[in-house]
This record gives sequence, C-alpha cells and structure tokens, in this order.
Amino acid sequence: MISFIKKILRSGSFLILFVLLPSAGCKNPDNRGGDLAEDEPIAREMPKYAEMTPKRAAVADSLRHYFDQLQRAGFNGTVLFAENGEIVFSRAYGYANLKTRDSLTMESAFQLASISKPITALAVLILKQDGKIGIDDSARKYIPDLPYPGITIRHLLTHRSGLPNYMYFAGEDWPNKDIPLKNQDVIDLMVKNQYKPYYLPDKRYNYSNTNFALLAYIVEKVSGMKFEDFVQKRIFDPCQMVNSHIYNKNTSPINTAPVVGYPTSRSEAENTFLNGVVGDKGVYCSAYDLLMLDKALYTDKLVTMATRMEAFTPQHKDLRPNDNYGLGWRLDVSDSMNPVIYHTGWWKGFRTYFIRELGEKRTIIVLCNTMRASRFNNRELRERF
Repeated sequence: MISFIKKILRSGSFLILFVLLPSAGCKNPDNRGGDLAEDEPIAREMPKYAEMTPKRAAVADSLRHYFDQLQRAGFNGTVLFAENGEIVFSRAYGYANLKTRDSLTMESAFQLASISKPITALAVLILKQDGKIGIDDSARKYIPDLPYPGITIRHLLTHRSGLPNYMYFAGEDWPNKDIPLKNQDVIDLMVKNQYKPYYLPDKRYNYSNTNFALLAYIVEKVSGMKFEDFVQKRIFDPCQMVNSHIYNKNTSPINTAPVVGYPTSRSEAENTFLNGVVGDKGVYCSAYDLLMLDKALYTDKLVTMATRMEAFTPQHKDLRPNDNYGLGWRLDVSDSMNPVIYHTGWWKGFRTYFIRELGEKRTIIVLCNTMRASRFNNRELRERF
C-alpha cells in the first residue's frame, strides 16, 4: 500500500487557469509598461471546471438533485465535488447570515472546526522540513513545564498523548469566562492543577483537542511567529487561499466573519471564551480554498512526497484500517488502491467535511453553518460521486 500511495502522490498534475481578480484600475500583467502596485491584486489560480463528459454530467445531475432535496429539508452550506483537481459539481445553498439573509457563495469562509487539525499538522511538518523540529522530539523540549513526561510531537499529532481535553477542564477551572482562553493558558491550567491523564503516552488512541492546542503553541515557539501569521505565510499564501484566515478571540474580541454558525434553527452560536485557543479549531476557509489546498497536497508546494507519505500512513496498530489516524488526518486505507485521507469537524453550529480519495483523485468538500440536514456519512458521500 505504501508504494501505491507513493505512486499516486507523485502523479499529481493539474491544468491551471489564471485569471485576474477584479479591481478598478488593475494593470494588465502582460503590459510591459510597469509592474503591479503593491496594493493591487495578483493573478490568482482559480478553480477549473472539468469537461462535462456524459458520465460526469450524470453524476453532477444526481448530486444536484440530492442536495436540492436536502435544501428543502433545511440544508444550508456549500458543496464541491472535484476530480483531478477540477470541479464536477459545486453549489452554494442558503444564507451566510439567517438574520440579514446574505447569500452564501463558493468563496464564503466557514469555521472549519476540526478540519483545522490537518492544517496545524502541516505547519508542524513544514517546521520539520525546515530542520527546526523533530517528530519524535519530546514535547517537553518545547514546553519545559508540561507536567506529563514521555509525550512526543508524534503522540500529539496522532492523538496518543493521553492528555485530557482542555475544553472540559477549562470549562470548570477558567475563572472568568468573559476573558478568552489562550493556548498558553491551557498549559498553565495543566501545570497548576496537574490533571490526571486519561491514558499513559502511546497507550492507546484518544482524540483530544488539547493535542493540537499544544502543537499550535509549539509552532509559535519554534517559528517565533504568531500561529495565525505562520499559517498565513507558509500555507495560505503559497496555496493562494485568499478567503482563509484563523480567528482568535484574543486578537479580535468580535468575530466579524460573514458566515455565522447556528447550533439551533435560529440562534447564533456564542463567541465562547474557548475561541481564544487555536490549532484544534479556528481556521475559516472557503470550499474553493480547500480545493486549492487539496491540489497543493499532490505536489511539493508545502511538504515533500516523503513527508506526505508519513502523514498519510496509519499510526495505530490497535485501530482498524478503515478507521485509523495519521499525522493530523483521519484515514481509511481498507482499499489499498484508493486510500482515503479526510477529516471532519463540528463546532458551534458549523459541521464540515473534507474527503480526499488519493487513488481516484476525487475530492469532496461540504461546509455547513446550521445543524439541519448537515450530518453525512463519509462513505455515502463518496458513493454518490
């Protein structure tokens, strides 16, 4: 299976369509009379639509019918199905804000929730390639006060640290919920209260948001940059993810993101004190931008093929091949000819899906900002493609 993953990671090639983002007075890049001003937009690679063969047209029609029915049941969000990096079907359904009735578009940025975790993992792996961090380094090398010995960076990336979930202990012990929690505060609470770990390091898989809050903190310490700035510079900018950002309540007390999450039919999600912690959540991204990231992950733009192979290799002997975890990614490698690399997310009214079939080179992105008609089975989504 590893050799096959290596082959398909090497095979990524995409047709590229360049267009200029609209802007008044923007100069033609072919005009030899001068360069673009610093405040003018650069040419951005825009998503390309696949040629509609009869088979693809039938698939697109079936998907349109399926999601149109879901919209009548309350589905609100954006949907994108792509093959070889080219869009076969995409559509925005409903509203970014139910009160103002601002319509969603394919460039609307949603809170990705736990799909933020693969992006945090990429930041760590970029630092690994820079020679600034080792995957099997002790976490204490970067967080000396961490009161839990034996935990490595790999344990954090693969949810094998055994650490308790900060959302639970912070909910009890953070004294003033009007003050947003920081990643440093998560560490300070663990140092102060010495919470009992759920398991010893590497004892078993245990999904915990604490792991990726610590990883984001480590990225900051090693890079000397805010986590948001590092991700912007090393991931969003190289991939031309122009509608992506990380929301941190400590930096912006008011969340001005146009897409609002709705945990119930009409109530907006609270901007909780937990939104001051990033790494486990916090990334806002559009469906188009996730496709740009998907395409980059078939190339060496962010990390090398060897690094991608390691990230997409199951790290748990005690888990099933069809439900495993790599370095920041969920994995289904039950079909060695078509391994599936994916993640899902849920947070404060948002439910998200990012599914990548490496063998078939198919991509499925579903981003929702309400809870109605928003729960999908990954396999069922793939079978509809």
